[in-house]
Amino acid sequence: MAKKSALNESEGNPQPSNVNKASIQKIRAHRTKDLSVDSIFQGITRGSHTHLSKGITLVESNLPGHQVLAGELVQRCLEHSGKSIRIGITGVPGVGKSSFIEVLGSLLTQAGKKVAVLAVDPSSSISRGSILGDKTRMETLVKDPNAFIRPSPSGDSLGGVARKTRESIVLCEAAGFDTILVETVGVGQSETSVHSMTDFFLLLKIAGAGDELQGIKRGIIEMADAIVINKAEGENLKAAQRAASEFKRALKMYPVKENGWAPPVLLASALEGTGIKQVWEMISRYHHQVVKSGFFELKRQQQNRHWLLQTINEHLKDEFYSNPAVTEALTSQLEAVQQSKTSPFLAARQLLELHKKQSK
Repeated sequence: MAKKSALNESEGNPQPSNVNKASIQKIRAHRTKDLSVDSIFQGITRGSHTHLSKGITLVESNLPGHQVLAGELVQRCLEHSGKSIRIGITGVPGVGKSSFIEVLGSLLTQAGKKVAVLAVDPSSSISRGSILGDKTRMETLVKDPNAFIRPSPSGDSLGGVARKTRESIVLCEAAGFDTILVETVGVGQSETSVHSMTDFFLLLKIAGAGDELQGIKRGIIEMADAIVINKAEGENLKAAQRAASEFKRALKMYPVKENGWAPPVLLASALEGTGIKQVWEMISRYHHQVVKSGFFELKRQQQNRHWLLQTINEHLKDEFYSNPAVTEALTSQLEAVQQSKTSPFLAARQLLELHKKQSK
């Protein structure tokens, strides 16, 4: 029988999707039709959760008219943003992200901080539906007046990160939230996207049986500013301690980060509430260090650069697929590719050329 390691993670239960995309769009249109950019902006800067929700709904809308208004709103909120610490939290389904975030968020609000949680909820690749269930999983935090929880459907964004998360961060900061927690689905390339929009990247793991160290994704470990072994309680405590030791040894093999920070490995239990305070103290030390060294400002500049480039890519993609001539030609090209009558490369080039001609 193969030896079991303490690094395996349970996959958790798959989350069903039952919200129709068309219904979501109708709800968004109804919520925003009677509000001007000025009224939403004034409400956000007053700290109104209702207006903040309406603003994010506007930002997330794919309706052309709403996108124009959303651009105006984000632009106005920019001068009131940038005064928070943005923390990305990732981990596979079943690692306990929602429970961890609720305990951490409650700890921070009790200390007088205002916490916004942007939780990206998995969408079905078939129906595009999403259960938007994070509010039900954070029953205590959702009632806290100093907390704001916004679950957003991931849609077809790369790796499950909502397309408009960056804009939502700006709106939350304009509303006075000084701590932004961005929870990613924890699958695919979502970690890279979250890392590009946050100041601190926290990787949650759990102890179990299975994967050896060499099975851990190198890229995720390299991005992490800290690793927290969650569910370190009861009979699982010893396994969690072994996992922490293995991760500490593994991290020694990685080069020192550009900012000079050495990622620590901590133990925590959201169930028992242990280790959470130490996690925040560690994040605070990191924040103080990078602000003092000037790396914090440098990383914010890198975030804005990535935001610009991603926005351009998304705009070009939307423009391409909304072109009627391209949409019509795409059907025949797809059929030709499927029947091996043409190559995907040639079909793509012809479609792009068609789009270019149509755009002139």
